[in-house]
Amino acid sequence: MNARRADRAAPSRPWLVRQRWLLLRRASQLAILALFVAGPWLGVWVLKGNLSASLIFDTVPLTDPLLALQSMLAGHWPYVTALTGAAIVLVFYLLVGGRVFCSWVCPVNLVADAAAWLRRRLGIKTGRAPDADTRLWLLAGVLAAAAVSGTLVWEWVNPVSLLHRALIFGLWGSLLPIAGIFLYDLLIANHGWCGHVCPVGAFYGLLGRLALIRVSAARRDACDDCMDCFVVCPEPQVIRPALKQAGQSHPLILAGDCTNCGRCIDVCDRQVFKMTHRFDQRSA
Repeated sequence: MNARRADRAAPSRPWLVRQRWLLLRRASQLAILALFVAGPWLGVWVLKGNLSASLIFDTVPLTDPLLALQSMLAGHWPYVTALTGAAIVLVFYLLVGGRVFCSWVCPVNLVADAAAWLRRRLGIKTGRAPDADTRLWLLAGVLAAAAVSGTLVWEWVNPVSLLHRALIFGLWGSLLPIAGIFLYDLLIANHGWCGHVCPVGAFYGLLGRLALIRVSAARRDACDDCMDCFVVCPEPQVIRPALKQAGQSHPLILAGDCTNCGRCIDVCDRQVFKMTHRFDQRSA
C-alpha cells in the first residue's frame, strides 16, 4: 500500500496535462462572459442579450429552452425567432450533454467551484446537502409558478441572470445572492447549489440523459481506489456504476447529471477516464 501511495505521489504527467480540462472549461466560461460584456463595455457586439436569450452577430438566435417552456406555460407564446433559438440550443445540448451548460457555460459554476476548492483547502467537512431530488421539485415549482402567475417568476431570482445584470448594467446589489451561493457551498453543502438545488441544472440534467458525448472509465481495471475522482467530481454519484460495475457492465457514465467537466480525467494518474461517445462501450 505504501509503495502504491509513493508511486501516486510523484505523477509523471506535466501540470498542464493534469489541468487541461479545467483550463479549457475556464477559458470557455470566461470567453462567453467576455463576448456578452464586450458590447456594452467596448461596443463590440458579437453577442447581444444574455444566457436566457441572445443573438450572434444580430443573426443567429439562441434561447434557453427552459425560458421558452416557462413562457409557454405562462401563456405567452414565444416569437418564431425565440422558438428557433430554443431549438438550436436544445439540439446542441442533446448532442454534447445537458449539464455541459453547467460546467462549460454557466458563470455561477465559477463561484461554486471556488467554494468547493476553498472548502477542500480549509478541510471543511461539516454540513448536509439536500436530498438529490430537491432540484427536480424546484424545477417543477418553477414551471408551476409560471403557469399559475402568468409571469416568468424564476427569471426574477435566477442567479445566472442576476450575475449578468451586475456585470452588464452595474447592478451590483444583484451579487448578494451570488455571495449567498458561495457561502452556502462553502459552509453548508459541498456542491450544494449546482448539485442539489439549482432547477436549471435539473432541467439540463434531464436533457443530458440522451447526450452523445460521454465520459468513460475505459481503463477501470487500472483504478487503485485513490478516490481522487470522487473528491473533485461535482456529481460523484455518477462515477460508481461505470467505475465499479455497480449495476452496469460497460464503462460509460450515462447519468444525465454528469457535467462532462473532465475533472476525473485530469486528476486520475492511472488515466482511467477518457472523453468519448455513448456508443463506445469498450474497456481498454
